[in-house]
Amino acid sequence: MPRDDSPPDTSIAPVGAADVEDVRAFLTANDLTVAGLGTPGVRLWVVRDVAGSVVASTGFETSSDGRHALLRSVAVGPQRRGSGAGGRLAIFAMEQAVSTGADRAWLFSRRSGPFWQGLGFRPADRETLAAVLADTSQVALFRRTGQLGREVAWSRPL
Repeated sequence: MPRDDSPPDTSIAPVGAADVEDVRAFLTANDLTVAGLGTPGVRLWVVRDVAGSVVASTGFETSSDGRHALLRSVAVGPQRRGSGAGGRLAIFAMEQAVSTGADRAWLFSRRSGPFWQGLGFRPADRETLAAVLADTSQVALFRRTGQLGREVAWSRPL
């Protein structure tokens, strides 16, 4: 399949209620967590191709005090991987988190450590992440299902 090198971050659009199922399908296809996508505390954005299909996404949830942002749903479809789109989308989400008052970013990633390290993230204690972001849907899901113990946490200042 030919790679689409067009920059996917030129049309980042916020996700509305009508977009949630498209985002859920995209994230499921990319093996990412879909918990809480439609809840008010989850902020999401997508990039769609000319046909209207979701080809990339990004987002975050914040702690109850607003100081901590849990990055999530940062995904790029296979045709756009390797184009730098993932980094641009992660930076976009971090900038949006800063605009809401967050000063630290956190995330879970078992497979993409080198990618996140390239953006300044360092390994973090997952229990600390779970404590400062206890009210987020992703942390609640991971605690409820026992997945928290298998996760790898990352963090960086914003």
